[in-house]
Amino acid sequence: MFRRKSSDTEVPAPASETSSAAQGKGAPTPTRKEAEAARKARLNGTTGNAKADKKAAREADRQARYEARLALQAGDERRLPARDAGPVKSYVRDFVDGRISAGELFIPVALVVLVAGFIRIQWVQVVLLWAWSAMLLGVILDSFYLWFRLRKNLPERFPDESRRGALSYGILRSLQIRKLRLPPPKVRYNGQPVVPKVKKQK
Repeated sequence: MFRRKSSDTEVPAPASETSSAAQGKGAPTPTRKEAEAARKARLNGTTGNAKADKKAAREADRQARYEARLALQAGDERRLPARDAGPVKSYVRDFVDGRISAGELFIPVALVVLVAGFIRIQWVQVVLLWAWSAMLLGVILDSFYLWFRLRKNLPERFPDESRRGALSYGILRSLQIRKLRLPPPKVRYNGQPVVPKVKKQK
C-alpha cells in the first residue's frame, strides 16, 4: 500500500560501469595480462596487426640506414654509426688520412698490372712480377707500421676510452682509396685540415 515505485528505488549505475558493460557484452572481459599487453603495444606504436607492424619496422630500419648513410657522407660526428663514432675512431681516421699508405695505392697498381699482363713480352712480364711482389710487400710492411704506431699512441692519448677494434679499423681504412673513404677525410696528407669546397651560386 505504501510501497514505493520501483523507478524511485533504482540507483543509476556509474557511467564507467555502464560503458564497460556495454563494451564487454557478448565478449569475455580481458584479463590483466591481456590489458597490459595491449597497453604496451599502444606505447610501442604497434597496431596488433603483424603484417602492418613488420612493414612499419622495415620502414623504420630503412630510414635509420638512410640517415646513417647521410651522416657518413657528411662526416657528421654526432650521427655516425657505432662503428665510426667516438674520439678514438676519429683520431684513427685522422692519423690514417694524414699519410700516404701503400694500401691505397694497391688497387691502382693492381689494375695497371692486370692490363699490362696482356702484353706477351718476357721482360714486361718480369717487371710486372717484381712490381706486384714489391707492392704486396709494401702493403704488409705499411700495415705493420700503422698497427705498431696506433698501438703505441692510442693508450697514451685515450687511457680511459675503449679502444676495441680501433687497430683493425685503421688498417682497413688505410687499404681504401682515399676518395672512397667514409666518413670523408678531414685532413690532407701533410696533416693540414681539408678546406670544404664552396658551391658556386648560379
